[in-house]
Amino acid sequence: MQSWSPTWTPAPTEHRTLTLQQWSELPEDEGGELVDGRLAEEEVPDPAHELAVSWLIALLVDWLRGRGGFVLGSDAKLRISPHRGRKADVVIYLPGSPAPPRRGLLESPPDVLVEVVTPTPRDERRDRVEKMDEYAAIGVPCYWIVDPALGSFEVFALTPERRYARALAATGGRLTEVPGCPGLAIDVDELWRELDRLAPEP
Repeated sequence: MQSWSPTWTPAPTEHRTLTLQQWSELPEDEGGELVDGRLAEEEVPDPAHELAVSWLIALLVDWLRGRGGFVLGSDAKLRISPHRGRKADVVIYLPGSPAPPRRGLLESPPDVLVEVVTPTPRDERRDRVEKMDEYAAIGVPCYWIVDPALGSFEVFALTPERRYARALAATGGRLTEVPGCPGLAIDVDELWRELDRLAPEP
């Protein structure tokens, strides 16, 4: 019996080459970030990651209500360079900043970008090394790294040399002076309690 084999198979995600414009126009169900002109696989978020992201978005939307500003989710595409584009977990434009476009790439640097770390070596390197350098290079004033596995909440502020310096780090407590976000209070203990409601790992 002759075995059937397809006459065409799509190129693996890691080998696809795209322009920045082509990447920005990909359909919603086709994920990936653009790294040096190639479509690179994104992290595979677990429920703890997604719960942390939704908790932060709800907090930030409530904080900005009536003030202006915008909070965008993880499918917003940000231009890093002509051959590189990223998607942060949370994107924040503060009151007074230019409004993001209705469609297409985010061209102007947001005021705050947030990454929630997924506990794999590849994703930790991407958030703590690659994206940190890229977000600093385009002038994003504040970068938050939330690591549920470590139980850490870090805020990095941009220096005049376009590098990030850690401005705040906490494993618990209530943060009432978040750099760049006057009036915002973050109850880190409440975030960890929310994640603790998930079923334990098998």
